[in-house]
Amino acid sequence: FHLSGTVTEPAVQSEPETVCNVAISFDRCKITSVTCSCGNKDIFYCAHVVALSLYRIRKPDQVKLHLPISETLFQMNRDQLQKFVQYLITVHHTEVLPTAQKLADEILSQNSEINQVHGAPDPTAGASIDDENCWHLDEEQVQEQVREMLKMRDSNGARMLTLITEQFMADPRLSLWRQQGTAMTDKYRQLWDELGALWMCIVLNPHCKVEQKASWLKQLKKWNSVDVCPWEDGNHGNDLPSLTNALPQGANAIQDSSNRSHRTVFTRAIEACDLHWQDSHLQHIISSDLYTNYCYHDDAENSLFDSHGWPLWHEHVPTACARVDALRSHGYPREALRLAIAIVNTLRRQQQKQQEMFRFQKKELLHKGVTSITNLEGWVGHPLDPIGTLFSSLMEGCRVDEESFHVFSDFTENIGQCRSLEYCHLPAHKFLEEGESFLTLAVEVALIGLGQQRIMPDGLYAQEKVCRNEEQLISKLQEIELDDTLVNIFQKQAVFLLEAGPYSGLGEIIHRESVPMHTFAKLLVLESTAPSGDMSRPHHIASVVPNRYPRWFTLSHIESQQCELASTMLTAAKGDIRRLETVLESIQKNIHSSSHIFKLAQDAFKIATLMDTLPDITLLKVSLELGLQVMRMTLSTLNWRRREMVRWLVTCATEVGVYALDSIMQSWFTLFTPTEATSIVATTVMSNSTIVRLHLDCHQQEKLASSARTLALQCAMKDPQNCALSALTLCEKDHIAFETAYQIVLDAAATGMSYTQLFTIARYMEHRGYPMRAYKLATLAMTHLNLSYNQDTHPAINDVLWACALSHSLGKNELAAIIPLVVKSVKCATVLSDILRRCTLTTPGMVGLHGRRNSGKLMSLDKAPLRQLLDATIGAYINTTHSRLTHISPRHYSEFIEFLSKARETFLMAHDGHIQFTQFIDNLKQIYKGKKKLMMLVRERFG
Repeated sequence: FHLSGTVTEPAVQSEPETVCNVAISFDRCKITSVTCSCGNKDIFYCAHVVALSLYRIRKPDQVKLHLPISETLFQMNRDQLQKFVQYLITVHHTEVLPTAQKLADEILSQNSEINQVHGAPDPTAGASIDDENCWHLDEEQVQEQVREMLKMRDSNGARMLTLITEQFMADPRLSLWRQQGTAMTDKYRQLWDELGALWMCIVLNPHCKVEQKASWLKQLKKWNSVDVCPWEDGNHGNDLPSLTNALPQGANAIQDSSNRSHRTVFTRAIEACDLHWQDSHLQHIISSDLYTNYCYHDDAENSLFDSHGWPLWHEHVPTACARVDALRSHGYPREALRLAIAIVNTLRRQQQKQQEMFRFQKKELLHKGVTSITNLEGWVGHPLDPIGTLFSSLMEGCRVDEESFHVFSDFTENIGQCRSLEYCHLPAHKFLEEGESFLTLAVEVALIGLGQQRIMPDGLYAQEKVCRNEEQLISKLQEIELDDTLVNIFQKQAVFLLEAGPYSGLGEIIHRESVPMHTFAKLLVLESTAPSGDMSRPHHIASVVPNRYPRWFTLSHIESQQCELASTMLTAAKGDIRRLETVLESIQKNIHSSSHIFKLAQDAFKIATLMDTLPDITLLKVSLELGLQVMRMTLSTLNWRRREMVRWLVTCATEVGVYALDSIMQSWFTLFTPTEATSIVATTVMSNSTIVRLHLDCHQQEKLASSARTLALQCAMKDPQNCALSALTLCEKDHIAFETAYQIVLDAAATGMSYTQLFTIARYMEHRGYPMRAYKLATLAMTHLNLSYNQDTHPAINDVLWACALSHSLGKNELAAIIPLVVKSVKCATVLSDILRRCTLTTPGMVGLHGRRNSGKLMSLDKAPLRQLLDATIGAYINTTHSRLTHISPRHYSEFIEFLSKARETFLMAHDGHIQFTQFIDNLKQIYKGKKKLMMLVRERFG
C-alpha cells in the first residue's frame, strides 16, 4: 500500500548530483497519492516518481516487502518502542520534533481529541474498503496549467482540456451513480463545475478562429448528448434561462420545468459558442480608457452611457462576467478590468433605477403585498460565479505588487506609503467617482451581489453551492481592512438594500422562496446614519412564483444562520431600548426552533452580564422574555434539554430581580410542569444562596416564601404523586400550609398514589417528628401493596418492616391495626416470619404517646393480633412449599430442605406447632411420594 525510496539524479555539467525522497501510495491497482522532495509542481508525475514506479514493476524481488508499521510496532516491548521513537526523532529532529512534542502533549491530556479515538492511523496499512480509490491527479495544477496556457495564447491548453474531459467522461462511476440515483461526491462535483467553467473560457477566446470554435462546439455537443453527462445543478432539472436570453420578468414568463431538457455542465459553453466580440460598443469599452460620450442623454432603459458619459454594458450579467473571466484567462487583464468597471457601473445605475421604480410603485405594492418582479437567477452561487469574477478582477487591479505595477505606471506617485499594504485605493481609472478605487468597486459589487433578492434554486447541490459561495465571498470581504471610505460603501449599500423593496433581499417585500439574507446581514454591524425607524418597518411576504414548492435542503443551515444573525443584532442593540425591543419582537415572530431561541436567551444573558460593571437590565429582560418563550414552547413537548432550560431560567430571573422570581412562580402553570415548579423552581428560589444573592430583607423573603408555598400547594393538588413531598418540604415553616399539604396527600392516597410514594412521605413525616401521621400514611401505603409468595427480595420489604417497627413502637393498638393489613398484603412466608420474630422480641410501645410507659409485658402469640400473624405465616409456608414443589429440580433440593427448616421454626412458635409440622411433613411424603430422592432427604432431616 505504500512504496518509498530514494532516486538519484546524476550530475550534469551545470547541476550537481541530487537525491530525491519519493513516497507513493497505491490502492486497488491505482496510484492514489505521490510526494517527492524535488518540489516540482505539474499535472504530470515527476521523473523521480515514474522511476521508482518502474523500478518496482521491473524488479519486484529487489524491493523488500514489510508488514504494515502498526503490526511491527505491536511486536515491540515498552523499551523497544521508546528506543524506536527516540531514534526516529533524532534522525529527523528538525522536521518532526514540533509534531512529536504536540502529539506527546495531546496523548498525555485525558480530554484531548486524540484520546477520544480508539487506535491510531497507519498509512502503510492501506485504505478501507469503503474509501474512494482513484488515480492521483493534482486538480489545482490542472486548473493552473490550463489557465496559464490560455494566458500565454498556447493552443495546447484546449487540447489538454479535451484529453482531461475525455478521461472524466469515461469514468465508470458516472453510469453507476445515474443507475443508483445517488449523488456524486462534493469534491468530484466541483471538478465537473471547474471543467464547465474552463470550457467557457476556451470558447470565449476573443481571438479564436471560426473553425476552431466550430470544432469545440461539435465536441461539446457530443459530450452533452451522453446519458451520463452530469447536470449543471446536480441531480435536478433547471428553471434558469439560457445564457444569451434576457432575464424574463414576472411569473408568466416561467415555463414548466418538466418540459425542458436538462442543462448539463457543458450547456453554458455550448450557448457561449453563439457569442461574439464584434459589437463596436463592446470593442470600444475593452480597448480604450478614453471612451466617453458627455452629450449622451441617460434616459433609455438600455442606454450605452450613463449620466457621466461613461460607457455601460447591458447583457445578461453572468454572460457579461463570463466575458471578463475569458479576457483575464486569455491574457488580457487591462481589457478585463475595463469591461468589469463598465458592468459594475451598469449594476449601480440599475440599482438607482430600481430604487426609483419602487418608490413610485411602493404604496400599490405594499397594499397588494405582491409583485411580479423577481430574480429567478441569483448571481451568488451561479454556475458562472459572476460576482466572484468581478470581485477577483477588481481586487487584482488594486493589488500593489511588482507583477501588476506596470499596468498602473501612470499613477505611481499616488502610491507612496501604501506600498506595504496588500491592497490599496489606487485611483487607477477615470470611470470612477471621486474617492473611489478598484478596491471600493470590488467591495461594492460584492455587496450588490450578496444583497440581491433571488429565488432559492432547486436541489441539494445547488442550494449548498449558494451557501458555500456566499460564505466564500463574505470571507474575502472580511479579509479587507476597513477604512472610512469602505465604511461609507457599506452604509450606502445598506441604505439602498433597506429601501429597494422587492429588488433587495433586505427590502420590504420578501418573496417566500427567496434565498435568506442571514449570513450576509450579520457580515458587519456598523453604526449607521440611517434613521433607526427603518428597523421597525414590516416585511411583506409575497409568493410570486405559483405552483413551485422547492425542498429546502439547507434549512438547518439557514436556521442556524438566522440564529447567528439575531445574536449579532442583540450585541449591536445593547444599550438601545428601542432597538432591543425591535430585535426581540423580530426573534419572537420569525424564529421557530426552541433550541435556537434558548441559545439566543443564553447569548443575551452573556452579553448583558459581560462587563464587570452593572448588568444591562434591558438586555437581561430580553433574555428572560426569550427564556419564558422557550418554556412555553417546550412545556408540552419532549425535549432532552428541558431540565437545563428550567434551571437556566431561574438563574436568569434571579439576575433580573425578586419581582421576576415572584412573577414566574405566580404564572408557573403556563411555564412549568408541577414537578419542575416544585423540585427545581420553588426549591431554588427558597434556597439560602438565592436569598443571599438578592440581599432580601425579611419582608421580601416572606413574600417570596408565600408565593413558593402557594405554588407548592397548587402543584400538589394537580400532581400529588410527584409533588406532595416537595410541597410538604416547602410548607414546613407555615403550619396552615403544611396541614393543607398533608390533607392533599391523605385525599390522594386512596386513589392516585402508589405505596412507594406513600412510604417515602411517611418516612419523611417520621423524620420531621410526626410519628402518628407517618403511621397513618404507612397504613394507607399497605393497602396498595401486594407481595406474592416468591417475592422475598422485593424492594418494598424494607418499607413493610419499617412500618411494622413504627407501629410496634407506638403501641399495642397501632400494631393490632396494622397486622391485618400486613396479613392481607404480604404472602411471602420469610417476610411474615421476620415481622413475627421482631414483634416477639420487645414489648410494644415501650415509650408510647405523651411519654406514657406501658406495663412491659411481651405480647402473647395465642392472642390477637400476633395469633393472626402466626397463622398467616404458617399458612404462607404451607402454600409456598406446595408452589415450590410443583416445579422443583434436583439442584434446588438442598435449598428446599433449608426452607423447611425455617418453616419448622415458625410452626414451633405455636403451642401445638410440633403436631402441625409433623402432619404437614406426612402430607408432603404422601402427596409427593413420586419424588423419591427428595422425600428421602425430607425423612433424613425431619423423620
